[in-house]
Amino acid sequence: MTNTDTSKIIDGRAVASKVEAEAAAAVLKLKEKGIAPKLVTVLVGEDPASQMYVRMKHKACERAGILAENCIKPADITEKELLAVIDALNKDKTVSSILVQLPLPRHINEKEIMNAVSPDKDPDGFHPFNMGSLMINEEGLVPCTPKGIIRLMEEYNVDIKGKNAVVVGRSNIVGKPMAAMLLNRSATVTVCHTSTKDLKSYTKEADILVAGTGVKHLITQDMVKEGAAVFDAGIVTDETGTYGDVDFENVIKKVSLITPVPGGVGPMTIAILMTHVVKCAEIIAAAENKK
Repeated sequence: MTNTDTSKIIDGRAVASKVEAEAAAAVLKLKEKGIAPKLVTVLVGEDPASQMYVRMKHKACERAGILAENCIKPADITEKELLAVIDALNKDKTVSSILVQLPLPRHINEKEIMNAVSPDKDPDGFHPFNMGSLMINEEGLVPCTPKGIIRLMEEYNVDIKGKNAVVVGRSNIVGKPMAAMLLNRSATVTVCHTSTKDLKSYTKEADILVAGTGVKHLITQDMVKEGAAVFDAGIVTDETGTYGDVDFENVIKKVSLITPVPGGVGPMTIAILMTHVVKCAEIIAAAENKK
């Protein structure tokens, strides 16, 4: 890879370290006031990927000085029992954040569980109240991956206002909130998905392209505008390695900025989560002070 190519690569790990350091500094300030942010992760079953993600989140908590506990439940737990666990954590004043690791077993309605988490204790930003606030341009606790992408744009001086932004994917975790955040910053936003006809005709017009589908190398060199900024939120692992939605090696030749996979958007998701755990503790403390 040439020097020119290297200068185009967005270093998600470096920015994530900066964000984590900011969270750690905020934790120290809260502790001086007698407030100790605490995250409880709820892990149902023994899915290896979920176990790995929870470990990564706990390690990040450790680095930021945040208390973290893992509440492990068997895969055959009933929905009613899991709702009772969430209810107890909502009422526990020592717990400032609750994170239910997805996916959940099929017999449990994920939406019911996510809705049961108190909006003030929702560092993932998935609760309808927090999603609704995002839609009216009052961004508080929002989904971490798109928020991490916005932070990368800020760190790399990507001008959003008035730009054509194309989001590929319409998930509640990445695509939809990403589109809303870009719209809140005055981009002209197009959302593409599995029913979009002629995807290339849209992506080729994008000044800012965000892909979050989980389809290996969906975005190829001929689909990208010269000088675009590309953010790859997809991740696919097969026997040959780990890949994103974007054909990185070829697309990098055309763009001004691009996130690698791994080492781009991924580290930002967990770093933003840490800032949200801090924010939850601040929200709860402010509510207590008003009583």
